[in-house]
Amino acid sequence: MLFEHQNEHDSRWAALTSISSKIGCTAETLRAWVRQSEIDQGMHNGLTTTERERLKQLERENWELKRANEILRKASAYFAQAELDRRQK
Repeated sequence: MLFEHQNEHDSRWAALTSISSKIGCTAETLRAWVRQSEIDQGMHNGLTTTERERLKQLERENWELKRANEILRKASAYFAQAELDRRQK
């Protein structure tokens, strides 16, 4: 929509402001959406929507693995201590 009506306005920001008021969002929100669309289309450098989703997924997996490793480390230390205590009795 912005690309179609941009020439009708003095500037891109004027077009963003006009269109955003018609669709019920802020001009900054619309600007961010347009920017992401341009990145997805290869018009600008940056992470595409697909790449962002993949990055979030990998970060989530990384967090879960760190959490699991911490649990295993604590369990290992607990059982090692229990084994030492058992041998001393």
